[in-house]
Amino acid sequence: MNNTLKEQLQHLEEKLLKPETRSSKTELSRILAEGFFEIGSSGKILYQDEEISDGGIGTVQMTMDQFEIHPLSDEIILSTYRIFNEETQQHSLRSSIWKWIDERWQMVFHQGTRVSKDN
Repeated sequence: MNNTLKEQLQHLEEKLLKPETRSSKTELSRILAEGFFEIGSSGKILYQDEEISDGGIGTVQMTMDQFEIHPLSDEIILSTYRIFNEETQQHSLRSSIWKWIDERWQMVFHQGTRVSKDN
């Protein structure tokens, strides 16, 4: 793969917004690491091993911008970006921790924080 690390991780983050990924337990388990957990913008905590049903995690209409990566080590990357939820008209700041596991990048943690449009 000739993509830069930033492009690879942005692609994975964008893939997690797509209905075909979000509705596939198989795809989700490939991207989300064992032990993955998320603190959603609602404040709800989701654990991968408890919360992902056969139908996935539900579809969303979201657009991403301001994607950046912040290497924490050679095998651990923090990604940050902004999301606009088209259904709720809500903005949120997002962060994910990616770890190189089994020869691929897997998400180990994710958090969303709601912000006002002006922030």
